Amino acid sequence: MTNKKSFSDLGLTAKMLDAINKKGFEEPTAIQAMTIPVMLRDDTNIIAQAQTGTGKTAAFGLPLIYMVNSGAKTVQALILVPTRELAIQVSEEINSLKGDKDIKIVPIYGGQSIDQQLRRLKKGVHIVVGTPGRVIDHLNRKTLRLGGIEHLILDEADELLNMGFIDDMEEIMKHTNANKRTLLFSATMPGKIKDLARKYMDGYEFLTVKKEQLTSNLTEQIYFEVKASDKFESLCRIIDVEDDFYALIFCRTKNDVDSLASHLMDRGYDAEAIHGDISQAHRERTLGKFKKQTINILVATDVAARGIDVFNLTHVINYSLPQNPESYVHRIGRTGRAGNEGTAITFITPNEYRRLMFIQRFAKTDIRKSKIPEVKDIILAKKKKIYDDLNAILEDRIDSDYYNWAKRLLADKNPTEILAAILNYCFEEDLNPDAYGEIKTIGGKGKPLDKQGKARLFVALGKKDKINARKLVQLIMSRVPVKSKHISDIQIMDKFSFMTVPFDKAEKIVISFKEKGQKQLITHAKGKG
Repeated sequence: MTNKKSFSDLGLTAKMLDAINKKGFEEPTAIQAMTIPVMLRDDTNIIAQAQTGTGKTAAFGLPLIYMVNSGAKTVQALILVPTRELAIQVSEEINSLKGDKDIKIVPIYGGQSIDQQLRRLKKGVHIVVGTPGRVIDHLNRKTLRLGGIEHLILDEADELLNMGFIDDMEEIMKHTNANKRTLLFSATMPGKIKDLARKYMDGYEFLTVKKEQLTSNLTEQIYFEVKASDKFESLCRIIDVEDDFYALIFCRTKNDVDSLASHLMDRGYDAEAIHGDISQAHRERTLGKFKKQTINILVATDVAARGIDVFNLTHVINYSLPQNPESYVHRIGRTGRAGNEGTAITFITPNEYRRLMFIQRFAKTDIRKSKIPEVKDIILAKKKKIYDDLNAILEDRIDSDYYNWAKRLLADKNPTEILAAILNYCFEEDLNPDAYGEIKTIGGKGKPLDKQGKARLFVALGKKDKINARKLVQLIMSRVPVKSKHISDIQIMDKFSFMTVPFDKAEKIVISFKEKGQKQLITHAKGKG
């Protein structure tokens, strides 16, 4: 069990705790446990250092929801982010946490109709999440007023600086009132951030989350890309194609754990669930059955899985993509232990590809893409197991009653027909291919790529480098076999650019532009907070 703080220890209201519970979150991440109480005191500025993917959005989003006055129609908080993808994501995340509190959160960014943004701002907004360039556009138009904001949050501050937004950030700060609280979140702490803090923050509390060592001794890490609706069918195929499946399956929330365990049991698998709402006695009984392999599948949340000491798991499965790289390593470190080989499997949907690649880079590991087993392969695997089991029985002493029964059956029948009838009688259901549903191929041959199967890339070249859309496309095509029509949504800024490409080409493009000893020219655009 854990001695860490729970959300109820952080000073949040009952309604907010209810909203958190409905999302299925069990306990705060380290940065959330540090930041939320300090923010709620509302008496100091904050500089927080934590890696991308450690739950920073909820760390500042939950206190903001609590402190915003929903009765007022003025902008009370501005959250600056480096990319439009992150603006959308942060806005959606805070919306999902607000429960029934009537507050308006609006993302504003380049590439979206400014008229649409004007209409939404005119109706009254409490929290604005924006990219620096578009925020300045609205300040110049006087359609966004920041003189009354109570909180200014700089999310991914090091990326804002790396992307050349320092002048824009300082210009925006001039339009804010002097009495606001400023919160600065950053994965790294370069000198420019400290200079910014000295200039614009009158004292601050520094919070930092220790970066954990990410190591793994697994022999194999693979991922499957499937639509969310096909996850369960894919999982069943993986279970059935394996000879001896003994696995811990991770879901993100308690609700997901209960749902998946229930579906697995309905399908006939020996599975049970554990999470934070299960009593200690129930937990101990379930773990006892799992260790004795009375059940061979345990579905759990990250929190509930702490303290599980099992050394001979064949698989760890991320049914839901973990929240951050640390969680990924903690999860998969539960197989491949004590000299035993193991396999870690991660399911992702097309729009989660970039998050998985971030985890792979951060954890300094290799996660290989694989294909979901086909039904014919599963049937062949089952037949092989039956054959091996029958041979094992033949090597043992068989009760004489079975010999006498066999003689009667063979008295007036063909032996092959009798054996075929027995196999059909015993295994008809197990070997029925119709028991498996169809899984749709994503971006298969002759099929258009799913709209979500895209990746947004950041390019460290812009107008100052005499780059334009045509030249950028030609540059990419010179390194990677990709058609020009598949490179879309290109934005050329002064010092950098963005483009959207098919997810299956994204990593190839990034890798092809890696040059030893030089700054990475193309990377995945930030979209996680």
